Amino acid sequence: MSLSFRAVIEIPDAGTLFDHGAFDPKTRRVFVAHTARNRVEVIDHDSGRHVTTLNGFPEAAGVVADDGQVLVTNRGAARLAWIDARTLETRAVLDTCPRPNGVAIVARSRLAAVASIGDETRGPELQVMELGGTQRWAIDLPGRPRWCVPDAAGTRLFLAILDPSMVLVARLPDLSVVQHWALPIGRSTRDRYRLPIGASLRRLRWRRARRGRYGNREGVWRVPLAGSPDATFFNPSSGLVHVAIGEPGLVQSVDPRTAVSTEFSTTAGAQTTALVPPDRLYVFSPCHQGIIDLVEMARDRSSGVYKSPLYPP
Repeated sequence: MSLSFRAVIEIPDAGTLFDHGAFDPKTRRVFVAHTARNRVEVIDHDSGRHVTTLNGFPEAAGVVADDGQVLVTNRGAARLAWIDARTLETRAVLDTCPRPNGVAIVARSRLAAVASIGDETRGPELQVMELGGTQRWAIDLPGRPRWCVPDAAGTRLFLAILDPSMVLVARLPDLSVVQHWALPIGRSTRDRYRLPIGASLRRLRWRRARRGRYGNREGVWRVPLAGSPDATFFNPSSGLVHVAIGEPGLVQSVDPRTAVSTEFSTTAGAQTTALVPPDRLYVFSPCHQGIIDLVEMARDRSSGVYKSPLYPP
């Protein structure tokens, strides 16, 4: 399995820095945090074009979407924005801890989870809040948070912690029954960039996650990476993990069943992405002034030709 180029989706006044993006299946729109311009870009996936720009999102960082609802963390304002994916109206703006980063949504329960980095006055913290309600829950974190995601049932939350390297697991909504799954990532230069398959994924939904296990007999497949990883997506349709690496500029795709990987060259600084099921990956590229649209391709055993397993090229 490898990635193939489809098109570039241009974004007006693109600036120099994007953060993460998310696909909303209900509206089939992709929402992109445009950090450099303090705004959110809206892409229509089916037509492959930029729809509009939403302004007023200071240092927009994390974005998640589901069932017609979009959440955006604003690191520059310590706030979480709740957007209607169809009307593009902001439904509410909720206060968070300083420098909110990772965000997750459980749409059917109307819950939002926000992992904040904190500052000199307040440490890292994980918050869960009711959308449209008043209840909140919070716990302190042992280190700088990255991304978080609920399980398929919406009853547990998985949060990647950068240092100490671990996945924090907590029950929703009250953040009780906390577990810490340590990740044995090497500290030497040789082991600096490795992908522990089964953790730090934005879509951690494997059955083994119930037991706190993942990977091979020792617990982890360790896959060498070509550079410092940023956005990471697991595609349940194909079983592949896609890792965006800003320097030197590529996407490394890994099959967690075999630990075999391939690389697709992008450009320097293209370090964040959005997965559009079943087989598309959007890579946000400052050099391209927009989005590199990629498709997963599989080698046909009879002909040896690469083609999309789900969509024709």
